[in-house]
Amino acid sequence: MSRILLAEDDQSMREYLARALERVGYEVVAVDCGTKALPLLEEGKYDLLLTDIVMPEMDGIELAQKASALDPAIRVMFITGFAAVALQAGRTAPEAKLLSKPFHLKDLVAEVDRMFQTEDQHGRL
Repeated sequence: MSRILLAEDDQSMREYLARALERVGYEVVAVDCGTKALPLLEEGKYDLLLTDIVMPEMDGIELAQKASALDPAIRVMFITGFAAVALQAGRTAPEAKLLSKPFHLKDLVAEVDRMFQTEDQHGRL
């Protein structure tokens, strides 16, 4: 089972996304900010970091950069309503995917599935 670390500061969105991903078979650990996600990344192995970009304390881009430094094989997907502004500076994690809010849950699940299928084809699991 693939493990996903979800960092999303909006509680209802975090719970909604975690439930949807768990329902289709992913193991999800959800936190409300990057500073809570970082120790989890240091302590355990995750297959995907699913993170909002705009969060208090540590934004998703900084979190993704630190996650990639800890585990270069981790997949990263950003979920945000501020994609164009946040990514203009070119601050992004290697090979990160981006899903702009609002989105349908089926689109999120499809994108997550696609990330794992693509990686599987290249033998990176």
